[in-house]
Amino acid sequence: MDISVVIPLYNEDESIPELYAWIARVMKEHHFTYEVIFINDGSTDRSWEIISELHKQQPEVVKGIKFRRNYGKSPALYCGFEQAQGDVVITMDADLQDSPDEIPDLYRMIKEEGYDLVSGYKQKRYDPISKTIPTKLFNATARKISGIKNLHDFNCGLKAYRKAVVKNIEVYGEMHRYIPYLAKNAGFDKIGEKVVQHQARKYGSSKFMGLNRFVNGYLDLLTLWFLSTFGKKPMHVFGFLGTIMFFIGFVAAFWIGADKLWCLAHHIPQRLVTDSPYFYIALTMMMIGTQLFLTGFLGDLISRSSSGRNDYQIEETI
Repeated sequence: MDISVVIPLYNEDESIPELYAWIARVMKEHHFTYEVIFINDGSTDRSWEIISELHKQQPEVVKGIKFRRNYGKSPALYCGFEQAQGDVVITMDADLQDSPDEIPDLYRMIKEEGYDLVSGYKQKRYDPISKTIPTKLFNATARKISGIKNLHDFNCGLKAYRKAVVKNIEVYGEMHRYIPYLAKNAGFDKIGEKVVQHQARKYGSSKFMGLNRFVNGYLDLLTLWFLSTFGKKPMHVFGFLGTIMFFIGFVAAFWIGADKLWCLAHHIPQRLVTDSPYFYIALTMMMIGTQLFLTGFLGDLISRSSSGRNDYQIEETI
């Protein structure tokens, strides 16, 4: 199979038929063998009914996954990637703002130019300024931290992947924004970008507006940076910091004790050690240092394992 198109969606019943017809037309024109996987992320409208009808019409092409409740875009992509069988996997949003006409060029860049991942770049956007300005700041930070300098839009839903990429990365939480970073950390470092057409939303309103998505985005980026840098060796950071703090606290406490003994030996009046604020500062540093060291030790034991991280309740699969 040439292409798998993975489409996460939430309450997009108006756009699904038009989007599928558009995809089918592009695939037919270019003679691609393909499948379309819709992941219904807990929609409360008629989205699943429409997907089921499309499946009845094209059972070999249209596939669907229905979540019992709304989990988010990352879980939807994770489950879609698990089911994808195409040599090239294309992801796009269901709101008709991503153009299926971009699929042939994305496929060519993967198959002929040898990219592992190609990310869309919506150079001209039709989003409100309240969304575009934070997005620019967010992408600048992501480029700096990830080291992927050639990407301008990490969060673009329109992307193309070599099949091996989606089968070897784990998308969880809200990490869909950083799939290029995840791919790079997995060893797929040939990452490209393509300017793609961005269309104004035709139906409804965006489901991903609000300040919290940008705050959470930065927190997820810091998490991913830490995990990629120290995820397999947490003792290196926590143990180092803990050792430094314990050593400083120990030296300070030793100096306070030695000073007290020296004064006693020379019969020099000296206040009690416990009357000195430096004694408590030294003691606190030793305690914090010990806790940081133990945190690193426990982190090494846990080593970022969580059996239920990607356990989602799927009500139905077609």
